[in-house]
Amino acid sequence: MNKISLKKISNNVLNIQINSIEKLKSSFDKNFEEIIEFLAKIKGRIIITGIGKSAIIGMKVSATLNSTGTPSIFMHGSDALHGDLGAITKDDVVICFSKSGNNNETIDLTRQIKKLNIHLIAITSNKESYLRKKSDNSIVYNIEKEACPNNLAPTTSTTIQLLIGDTIAICLMNLKDFKVKDFVKLHPSGSLGKRLTISVRDIIDLGNVPSISINSKFKNAIEEISSKMYGATAVLSDEKIRGIITDGDVRRTIRKFKNPLEIQVSKIMNCNPVLIESQILASEALKIMNDNKITQLIVIENDIYLGMIHMHQILSQGIR
Repeated sequence: MNKISLKKISNNVLNIQINSIEKLKSSFDKNFEEIIEFLAKIKGRIIITGIGKSAIIGMKVSATLNSTGTPSIFMHGSDALHGDLGAITKDDVVICFSKSGNNNETIDLTRQIKKLNIHLIAITSNKESYLRKKSDNSIVYNIEKEACPNNLAPTTSTTIQLLIGDTIAICLMNLKDFKVKDFVKLHPSGSLGKRLTISVRDIIDLGNVPSISINSKFKNAIEEISSKMYGATAVLSDEKIRGIITDGDVRRTIRKFKNPLEIQVSKIMNCNPVLIESQILASEALKIMNDNKITQLIVIENDIYLGMIHMHQILSQGIR
């Protein structure tokens, strides 16, 4: 198989999926809005279930709901039929994903859920299916064919199912006014959690604070920069920040003057350093560094010089 045919196949897969996504828009109608409003008011959880590839999609949708403020559990259709239905309460709602809505396990599952008097929402491509007809509500999507050349392997259908699930989750997220602070509570670990929770104060080294007096000389600045290893030092007067001297300033001074060691730092410092408050997120500090093309920032707290933070300190926390 040559490269040209692979490109053609790839484009064909995308075109089939894009066409189905365009058709999906018609499914987000008044009926869809009513389902979302109903789900936003339930007292229990959203139970996501399905068989085969639909179950895999359901697992992801359930995880997305949980992470965006809507309590959910995933229950595989087969497990539900072998005892796990007992975990569902009268306050819960079941969403069942099934392309055909007519396979034997889905029919059995639908029958048992209705016997328990549990509200059932179907997400299917078959409006004539047993699942759709027995459900309390349904979202019916239309696909002409799977991206699979044999029109067999679930591809387009699972893409559409995932999009419907994501849309449900984001709509509920907005209705519940789920904010960044709420997101942080549910994602305290990992790189995402660190980006949303770690402040500059959490990682600044308060025992290693580079600073010199405004009356100091250039040689003192070099010594401070070298010993504290931040690539810079703050310049203070009466405990107030007056400026900063960086590695770049050192190089420029050496190039400009023949005997610079005795020069007063006030003559060569940058009088407008970038200052940040200690409580801002480390991820925001990293963005400020990147935007200003610098590698360190002076940190203040209640207008008092607290110390300096270097880009490497932030990156070492896994924050990007």
